[in-house]
Amino acid sequence: MQYEPSQRRAGKGWARLASSFRCAFAGCAQAWRSQPNVRIHMGFVVGITALAGYLRLPAAHCAILALTIVVVLVAELCNSALEVLTDLASPGYHPLARQAKDIAAGAVLAAAAGAVVVGLLILGPPLWARIAELAH
Repeated sequence: MQYEPSQRRAGKGWARLASSFRCAFAGCAQAWRSQPNVRIHMGFVVGITALAGYLRLPAAHCAILALTIVVVLVAELCNSALEVLTDLASPGYHPLARQAKDIAAGAVLAAAAGAVVVGLLILGPPLWARIAELAH
């Protein structure tokens, strides 16, 4: 779906807000369709959410996991947007375009690594306790 700047900014108040939400949802749908890593991250979201439910984590731990998940998804969406914009600005190979893409991918890697640490700290102890309980 393509929007002309005048279409996106059309209206005032609620109409403009609704237009902004349509654009945001269209962007999320486009990322889902075109970016395999978005689908991979969402697979982890489903698994982690199911595990958190199984372990009956306290609300505070679920909130920390939710915030961590959002940070990773935002990093991935920003990386995807930067890649698309870089491809538009530099259709041929350019070392600076490669550098921009690599740095954005590094941001996703940092967010994902942090999420793994948070996940281990929050999910690890109750999961280990549940495994030990089942072993006895």
